[in-house]
Amino acid sequence: SHLAGIIRFLALFATLLGCWFIAQTYFERSGRSISLRSWLALSSLAGQQLPRHKCGNQRSCPTNHFAFKIISGAANVVGPSICFNDKVLMSNVKNNIGRGLNIALVNGELGRRHGQDVTQLETFLQEIKDGTVILVATYDDAATKMNDKTRKLFLALGSSYINHLGFRDNWVFLGTKGLQGKSPFEEHIKNDQKTNKYDGWPELLEMEGCAPKKQD
Repeated sequence: SHLAGIIRFLALFATLLGCWFIAQTYFERSGRSISLRSWLALSSLAGQQLPRHKCGNQRSCPTNHFAFKIISGAANVVGPSICFNDKVLMSNVKNNIGRGLNIALVNGELGRRHGQDVTQLETFLQEIKDGTVILVATYDDAATKMNDKTRKLFLALGSSYINHLGFRDNWVFLGTKGLQGKSPFEEHIKNDQKTNKYDGWPELLEMEGCAPKKQD
């Protein structure tokens, strides 16, 4: 038993040493090197399961905060996704996203998509109750069908960039109805031929964070 444990340890060490030798040979051919200590450290880390945070975020949120992640669409190919408090509200898999604005409310209402009808969007935004958290992600083009009234409604929800949103820009946003001031959770990237990642579209936006349960 004790002897068997020693044998297993030696076998594991020999395996790691062999892997290190192979890796060292590869790195030397590439003009780089890796120490045995570094290799053993990496091997031990590989065996540890990293903790999973809500919404797949890089870090956990403090008490009295909700984790969220909003990812815009990529060109007109891959749709957006919205996660709040570890629950995916909108995504390709849920089949509830579409081109234009994709909006989810945290008060339990299902996510909605708004593409063509600006009047329906105005009504939807006006009927949101105070204290409701709203999460928004664009897909393809969301600006063409907007008018001044809808932009003012988003301003009232805490947006800082809505008046700059143009044709095929990407935009992700988390705001609250009745918020005093501007939301700190917003990102915007212009559709610019010189900097676009895709042909005719900018790169997607991915925003994650911790929203306080009560925003003032």
